[in-house]
Amino acid sequence: MELQDIGSLAGRIKDNIAKVIVGKEEIIDLAMICLITGGHMLLEDVPGTGKTVFARALASSVDCSFHRIQFTPDLLPSDVTGINFFNQKENNFVFRPGPIFSNIVLADEINRATPRTQSAMLECMEERQVTIDGETRGLSAPFLVMATQNPVEIQGTFPLPEAQLDRFLMKTSMGYPDTREGINILKRFKENNPLAELKAAAAASEIIEASRLYSQVKVSDDILEYITKITEATRKHPNAHLGVSPRGALALLKAVQVYALLKARTFVTPDDVKAMAAPVMAHRIIPKGLSTENVSASDKIISDVLAHTAVPLEQAE
Repeated sequence: MELQDIGSLAGRIKDNIAKVIVGKEEIIDLAMICLITGGHMLLEDVPGTGKTVFARALASSVDCSFHRIQFTPDLLPSDVTGINFFNQKENNFVFRPGPIFSNIVLADEINRATPRTQSAMLECMEERQVTIDGETRGLSAPFLVMATQNPVEIQGTFPLPEAQLDRFLMKTSMGYPDTREGINILKRFKENNPLAELKAAAAASEIIEASRLYSQVKVSDDILEYITKITEATRKHPNAHLGVSPRGALALLKAVQVYALLKARTFVTPDDVKAMAAPVMAHRIIPKGLSTENVSASDKIISDVLAHTAVPLEQAE
């Protein structure tokens, strides 16, 4: 695979997902960026907007294993990671892997789990490994966690701490379809479920190869300075209690590199940075006097920062 082939690979997968998901091209692009960079996605939306169907369609399109975990207050860390149990027949301990040992994991309503169970996800998401009874086991690539949380129902939930939010490359929402999309959804699912007939459009090995190559996308020093100035400005903004960390700046860099490939380019432009700024940075900003859940206030801070940061001249390859 060549660097420029990543865009066509993503195009095949997007077209395949579009056989199930109506519209949502931008959300599919963000999911592709997360999958290729090895990042994770947090979907904040009300029930019934297609989050589970979207995750299943993505897993089927790249021929990957998929598991859904329904997070509840009584969910234990071992229910996620797995457990060693004693096999009386063989007279020894046998490891039973949990659902986290999948390529694509849907963590449904992650904010309903206790902090102890939420923290069990940290090593999995960041280190791509699980340690149980002193033994470390690696997770297979590609590995993507798509977590959801309901912004409406907050009773009985445990808000994700900043350290947990920072593990997600992006935070976005599916949103309700417009009238035309709603009609197309009814037509598409009227007689059968297209998800059941969906075939793989790419192999997992192709995603792994794309993950190895995308860092070769050219990023000029001016673009690197632009990213740095934007993240620094979020920390100095008068309405921000907490701005974007260096980890957030690195996440933005990775995102814009893949985004450029999706736009059939092997170099990054300032418009790429602007397009990825909100999905990557909004959940990493804590507005003053507001909770981390107030993404709209974070979006306003990002818009203000982008408007007042000097844009470098675009440099082609």
